[in-house]
Amino acid sequence: MRHLMNPLDFSVEELDKLFALADDIEKDPAKYAHKCDGKILATCFYEPSTRTRLSFESAMTRLGGRVIGFSDAASSSASKGESVSDTIRIISCYADICAMRHPKEGAPMVAAEKSLIPVINAGDGGHQHPTQTLTDLQTIRSLHGDLNNFTIGLCGDLKFGRTVHSLINALVRYEGIKFIFISPEELQIPDYVTDMLREKGIPFQEVIRLEDVMPELDLLYMTRVQKERFFNEEDYVRLKDFYVLTPEKMELAKPDMLVLHPLPRVNEISVEIDDDPRAAYFKQAQFGVYVRMALILTLLGLA
Repeated sequence: MRHLMNPLDFSVEELDKLFALADDIEKDPAKYAHKCDGKILATCFYEPSTRTRLSFESAMTRLGGRVIGFSDAASSSASKGESVSDTIRIISCYADICAMRHPKEGAPMVAAEKSLIPVINAGDGGHQHPTQTLTDLQTIRSLHGDLNNFTIGLCGDLKFGRTVHSLINALVRYEGIKFIFISPEELQIPDYVTDMLREKGIPFQEVIRLEDVMPELDLLYMTRVQKERFFNEEDYVRLKDFYVLTPEKMELAKPDMLVLHPLPRVNEISVEIDDDPRAAYFKQAQFGVYVRMALILTLLGLA
């Protein structure tokens, strides 16, 4: 039995198979419409989510399975003090696979250690978000054409952004990647990430102004400043509008540069960008359903 806690839980070769399966699901969804007949997915979300939770539910439904679960901690026995370990033991009696989001780093790992069914980390605090990373990789692979040899700019909240941390850890296994980190000083990428890149000899650059590096980028990964990660309102208000991607800034970019965003968007990407053919974030959300379908099949041994 396998779990998914971290993007590195799958080798590059295993990811290639997963992405090929996602491609096939996209091309011929009817072929997979009954693969999970009789199977149940539990979505245990201790933290609010729209895209991730609904994409998991959509994925299982499209595979012919059913979904049970809760969408916030207040509607679960966690509000009565039940531990994650006890919850997953109970869920293991009711479902065949579980997707868990939790505000505390490492909580899904604790669940996996006690679970009798596969557990998928659907985001744990500011730590990891592996299924978003798989979605990001599939988006790049499909729209850029390759997972090697490009310059990616990661912009916004690089300190607390679990999607950013997961994506960097995944991309370092590919060749010819250069990272440009674009953030205010207060939200800079953590030292452990830059230390890892130095150790591996992977080029990176840290800048504050997005405009200074736009012409260099093949991919721009925008993130929102996350209000829920701040300890005081004043800091959030001061930084929330630090970066706003506008048509004027897009004029500085390459004609084939892709704009990605894990969503939800607040105001860091102008809605005027939505009609730009380089805007890939809504396609990214669609790829997320195919990837999660492929992941569910893989972890259940049905691929």
